[in-house]
Formats: sequence, structure tokens, C-alpha cells
Amino acid sequence: MKSIELKIENKIATITLNRPEVFNSFNREMALSLQSILDDCENNSEVRAIVLTGNGKAFCAGQDLKEVTDPDSNPGFKKILEEHYNPIITRIRSIKKPITGAINGVAAGAGANIALACDIVVAHEKVSFIQAFSLIGLVPDSAGTYFLPRLIGFQKAQALAMLGDKISAEDAEKMGMIYKMIPLENFEEEVEKLALKLANMPTKALGMIKELFNKSMTNTLEQQLALESKLQIEAAQSDDYKEGVAAFIEKRTPNFKGN
Repeated sequence: MKSIELKIENKIATITLNRPEVFNSFNREMALSLQSILDDCENNSEVRAIVLTGNGKAFCAGQDLKEVTDPDSNPGFKKILEEHYNPIITRIRSIKKPITGAINGVAAGAGANIALACDIVVAHEKVSFIQAFSLIGLVPDSAGTYFLPRLIGFQKAQALAMLGDKISAEDAEKMGMIYKMIPLENFEEEVEKLALKLANMPTKALGMIKELFNKSMTNTLEQQLALESKLQIEAAQSDDYKEGVAAFIEKRTPNFKGN
């Protein structure tokens, strides 16, 4: 059984973490496989939106602790961080296509922070998020200390990291940790609608929006204004901009091609 499943349909690549027997926790094979699949989605011109989700009861429980406690298979934390999680986060943030985190179950540890690195994060009402690191004597990784305080504020983020509180999807939405909580019975349908909408939008512009928000984390106001100007000029030269304006004037639905 593959640890990662990939389905491409209607310009949407659905990537599914597939180790449900261990709550989709990561081992080395799964981490490297996810990186390879993300690269394939980035380079596939037929893919214009990506959905990241999980099979079974969990989205992802973080690191497979059996791997790190087995003296024969333990890659060590240096390799786990530098070769597994850091490259995954970097890919999620650098791919110039929208990535929706469709959180189908508990997201804990690195699993929670991989979820929060996605461009748009939705979760159903039974989902919970846990910064579980401190509960076993570790510190947050996978960019948790980068994204979480920017999403919900310094004080709240530090408290969650220290206390390891379980946060419901409802509370996660209220505090701005995720975009939206969706009722369980409508979850798959709503995720598909969201992904289809993104897949039919101007992909090049969405990639530029992603770049702008990435750079806004560290840019000065002057740097950000300069980057907005640069990318706006580039966007105005795209075929999708021409199509968007024509459709607006003609009062019809635009047919964006992603370029």
C-alpha cells in the first residue's frame, strides 16, 4: 500500500496521506514520497490546484515515534528535520499553485504545522489541532513557531505550544488559525467545490498572490510596495488578465487558462 495517494482530476491534484493504521504519521519513506509528489504537481501543467488531506480518522499525527525509537531505522532528528519536514514546508510555500489543506481528522505535532502551512485550510467540525511537542519534551518544528504566531498572535501561539492544548476546529476558525470549519456531512462536497473554484481561477495571479504573502512576512513596507508593483505589472501582461477584463465587459463568466 502506498503511503501517499495521488489523484488528478478536473485540474485538481488530491494528495492523500495514507498510513491510517498509524494516524498518517510520517516515516522517512512517506516524507520523501510527499516531496516527490509535490514536485510532480508543481511541474504538471494539467494541475492548477492541489488538495492535501488524509485517509482514516486522522489528517496526520506528526512523526512516527516507532521510527525514532528503533535503533535500526532511526534517521535522527537532524536528518528528519533537514531532509523530511523542512523540505515539505518549503515546497508547500513555494509552489505557485493554490494548496488547500482539507483537514479530515486530528492534526498533531508536525501534522498540525504542515496543515497550517497550506494556503487555505478547512476542517470539519470533529477535527482538532494539537501542538503536541511539549507533551513529550520537544519543541515545535515544521515552521510552527513561524506561522502560528502570525496566524493567531504571539501570546496565544506561545501558550498553545507550551501547554499542548487540543483546539477544536470551531475554536481554530474563531482565532484565525484556519479559514473555515465545515459541517462533517458536507465536508467532501465543500472541499471539492473550493478546489474546483481555485482550479478555474487565474493560476498565475494566484501564484503571485502567494509570493506576495510569503514576502510580506519579512519585507518592509517599501519592499512590499515595490514587489506589489512588479508583480502587478507582470499580472497585467497575462492572458488571464485580458480574459478577465473581456469577460467583465461582456458580462460573462471568464474562461481562465492559468497563464
